[in-house]
Amino acid sequence: MTERSYFTPTGGHPGQDQLLTDRAMFTDAYAVIPKGTMRDIVTSVLPGWQGMRMWVIARPLSGFAETFSQYIVELQPGGGSDTPETDPAAQGSLFVTAGQVELSIDGIAHVLEEGGFAYVPPGSDWSLRNPAADTASFHWIRKQWQSAPGLTAPVFFTVNEKDLSPHMMPGTEGRWGTTRFMDPEDLSHDMHVTIVTFEPGGTIPFAETHVMEHGLYVLEGKAVYRLNQDWVEVEAGDFMWLRAFCPQACYAGGPGRFRYLLYKDVNRHMPLTPLR
Repeated sequence: MTERSYFTPTGGHPGQDQLLTDRAMFTDAYAVIPKGTMRDIVTSVLPGWQGMRMWVIARPLSGFAETFSQYIVELQPGGGSDTPETDPAAQGSLFVTAGQVELSIDGIAHVLEEGGFAYVPPGSDWSLRNPAADTASFHWIRKQWQSAPGLTAPVFFTVNEKDLSPHMMPGTEGRWGTTRFMDPEDLSHDMHVTIVTFEPGGTIPFAETHVMEHGLYVLEGKAVYRLNQDWVEVEAGDFMWLRAFCPQACYAGGPGRFRYLLYKDVNRHMPLTPLR
């Protein structure tokens, strides 16, 4: 099996001798948050947690991307929370990039190691700890679950990427695949989280233009990404944040694989009034 790599920020602070110029950008259609911006000075902490800090890389913004928030959480040994989620309407997706965490839900403990994923339904009674001697890091994607007639909220599950086979996109000769954590046939899910993989030379051969909002965190490799009218170089540790209908495409020139963790909102009517 091909070895997997998950880039994880460690913070720190640049020296006074470093140039100010960087690749960070925020436009009406997209934002690029490079790995070099994830420094100690821009971390946040949450009440009710111990031994944690986080980088907030997406949050709902009126007129931009409005459906989700995304954090990169760094958790020290023994750190965690008995009340991690304070919004009863929020569902969560967790993806571990370094170390391990123990997620307890309804009194049952589940250990997530690197590559581990968990879906946490809205209203769940859960807690999270780092039981190991090393620092852990994970992505936490949050979205308000949107109900629909005849559907109940999705059920809790955990899985590790290494136990899943990617679905190869047709006509790509194995160069473009998606590892799907949610079952696309299960319409109770109104968000999908996947890992997208491009082999060297792989491409999205058209400018995707669609209603889904995206968060794309680069786990491995580098590529040039088409965002609106711009071609932007991105690499492991960078985050791309796309509002609805932002044209997008990709060319992975190599030398290694290009992989990213992807969020998108799916499977629901478009709200005509604000969600409550």
